[in-house]
Amino acid sequence: MQVLVVGGTGTLGRQIARRALDAGHQVRCMVRSPRKAAFLQEWGCELTRGDLLEPESLAYALEGQDAVIDAATARATDSASAYDIDWKGNQNLFAACQAASVKRLVFVSLLDAHKHREVPLMDIKACAEDWLMASDFDYTILRGVAFMQGVISQFAIPVLESQTVWVSGSPTPIAYMNTQDMARFAVAALEREETVRQAFPVVGPRAWTTSEITQLCERFTGKEARTFRVPPALLGLMRSVTGFFEASLNVAERLTFEAVTGGGTALDAPMEASYAAFGLDSAETTGLEGYLKEYYDTILRRLREMETDLDKEAKKKLPF
Repeated sequence: MQVLVVGGTGTLGRQIARRALDAGHQVRCMVRSPRKAAFLQEWGCELTRGDLLEPESLAYALEGQDAVIDAATARATDSASAYDIDWKGNQNLFAACQAASVKRLVFVSLLDAHKHREVPLMDIKACAEDWLMASDFDYTILRGVAFMQGVISQFAIPVLESQTVWVSGSPTPIAYMNTQDMARFAVAALEREETVRQAFPVVGPRAWTTSEITQLCERFTGKEARTFRVPPALLGLMRSVTGFFEASLNVAERLTFEAVTGGGTALDAPMEASYAAFGLDSAETTGLEGYLKEYYDTILRRLREMETDLDKEAKKKLPF
């Protein structure tokens, strides 16, 4: 198929593009900055410059396409509100797809979005889901949670470097998923009639609390973690303060995720029906324990290789 990937330079989008190429599809990636997406072109993707907030750029991106996989979302570094970036962007993309007669759409959403409408991004995802379900699109909605790649910066690196691990709220079990596995579902949907006009949970094989993840990092590094749990009241105060200032609005919106990730209710879902509908094998899905072990094995091996080339003072700064 001719497939347009929206959000191709993101952590998930790049994995979707790679997987789609490997599956034999012709992949076009719409990116805001082609210079920063040269790696996608090297893989074999066609690049087209476009922005979801610039409707005129979408018509060209959609020309000749059979399907769209939408993995775009606002980034923490974006200054604008998620409502501006995600909601307006979704509206523009859906309208452009209708105009171009592209009916097959795979949309990456969030698990339990309808239960957390007070969180801007969850509210936007819920609205987008409702819009798709009321449309005549041949959509497939993937309801994910957090990605394993985020565990590296939040837990793995701080433990390795003896830095403080910041956690918040109540211990909330989260079924982290590898972006490569989410990409398997997104691409498999293109050829599975069973997934058309359906929404599915797409989460990892097990839900982990922050304490359990920290213990894994301690075991693999042989180091004791320094953990600081941020009281929910403090996060609430930070959210109230940042909400007063337009320049801090994006930060305030991100802080509202505490209601989801620090609420104590597990972010998990049964996956049997999802694997059956997409024709995938659950045994091939990455587990968090194996993911962290592979990461540490790779990093520590490279650090030890570097050690042979360092002087005595530089060796003292290595994290082992």
